[in-house]
Amino acid sequence: MRTLIKDLDFLFTVDKNDTVLRQASILIEDDRIADLGPADEVAGRVDENNVDKVVDGRMLGMCPGFVDSHVHLSETLSRAVFPDNLTTRAWVFHWAKPFYAHITEEDEFWGASLGITEMLRCGTTCFLDMGSQYDPGIVIKAMEPTGIRGITGRHAADNRPSELPRGWTEEMADHHFFPDAQTALAELEACVEKYNGALDGRARCWVNIEGKEPCSLELHVGAVALAEKLGVGTTYHLATSIEEAKVCENKYGVWPITRIDQAGGIRKNLVIAHGSAVTDEEVALLADRGAAVAFCPCSSLKLGKGASAIGKYPEMVQAGVKLGLGTDGVSAAGNMNLMRQMLIVAGLFKDARVQPDIFTARDALRAATIEGARALMWDDEIGSLEIGKKADFILFDLDHVEWTPFHDPLQALVFSASTASITQTWVNGKPAYADGKVIGVDETEIRRKARELAAEAVKRAGLHEEGVEVTTTLYDEGN
Repeated sequence: MRTLIKDLDFLFTVDKNDTVLRQASILIEDDRIADLGPADEVAGRVDENNVDKVVDGRMLGMCPGFVDSHVHLSETLSRAVFPDNLTTRAWVFHWAKPFYAHITEEDEFWGASLGITEMLRCGTTCFLDMGSQYDPGIVIKAMEPTGIRGITGRHAADNRPSELPRGWTEEMADHHFFPDAQTALAELEACVEKYNGALDGRARCWVNIEGKEPCSLELHVGAVALAEKLGVGTTYHLATSIEEAKVCENKYGVWPITRIDQAGGIRKNLVIAHGSAVTDEEVALLADRGAAVAFCPCSSLKLGKGASAIGKYPEMVQAGVKLGLGTDGVSAAGNMNLMRQMLIVAGLFKDARVQPDIFTARDALRAATIEGARALMWDDEIGSLEIGKKADFILFDLDHVEWTPFHDPLQALVFSASTASITQTWVNGKPAYADGKVIGVDETEIRRKARELAAEAVKRAGLHEEGVEVTTTLYDEGN
């Protein structure tokens, strides 16, 4: 199948030079980009009689599909359940864990399906999911009919608390926490062998673990080493808050990233989720090791992680650290909208440091596309629009009030536009979202089922009741 989209108003390539083409055309052959460039030049190379479909690109703009570098699809049914007065650790231990303890495999499937439809509507074509509480196949089953691209895994931890907090269950703890690192790694290896490369390569499976206090040092290091052996990546939460950093310092004398690195666990196939509490020395360390960081701006704002006060994200970009953008779970961030993350990250540090030339719109777009693809070790095929790469892209309706008028498309994309003007999202050379609907699924049924299952899960978890803790001392000393 050969499709020519011609006379686009603009096309962001996000190549190494950040080339923005005006009056551009692109030729898609099956799932890849066969040609692109100024419209008159492409017209001289491509005979319209030899293509299957010609699309008029006038009043349309094109951008590479967004790459969500950190998301929790298994949390999607918890939207707007957790309050906004929680620190990160209380949020995890007293709200998220009870929710996980009371969701079923069916809940995960419908939650993942709902999250995927939201991502496609928001222009996200690829994601890195922290993983299923049960089996990666649940997420892959949800991915299959939508055409989306993504990485998932199986949740794992091995440092179980000696006493389970309110809302946790023995069943969840037995499934959630492996008896030791070796047992966890054996299961994760089996998951990679079974699921990596599924859906004709659209789905990948990594050696993902929860990270931080619920995981031993052996599991942190072992996950990275196993992933390296298997030729995949790993992701886990680390340095997520100043609280976590101080607990780590009190116990071990150093902050989290330094502790893991001293054991050989910071490597180029690692994506650190959040990375909020990082020293200047650790920024240099991350750059030297080639590790990536997934910054989740909305999550930082809701949970008060301190990105604007202590975050070293501009320094990471300056040092050459692979910095992607993530939405986190909807209960932590509220949405799976990377355009919202771009807007925040392009303004947060300018304002916090009273420095308008720091972390610009260019940096924000790169973090949402090519840098995210680099973090996911998929930049050979996605993240930018270049000949030979996969045809994953977004089309914006420029006859929309958000784009009327505009001069610089980059400024308009980051500071003026929203997902309301996304008219199509393409993955693998074909539309996955078009004409106001996600193709291949019944969105009305997904939303109905999600509302029904979410209400039941919240009640089972007791999160609708008074008295759920908003502070925690779990893991402060030993277990």
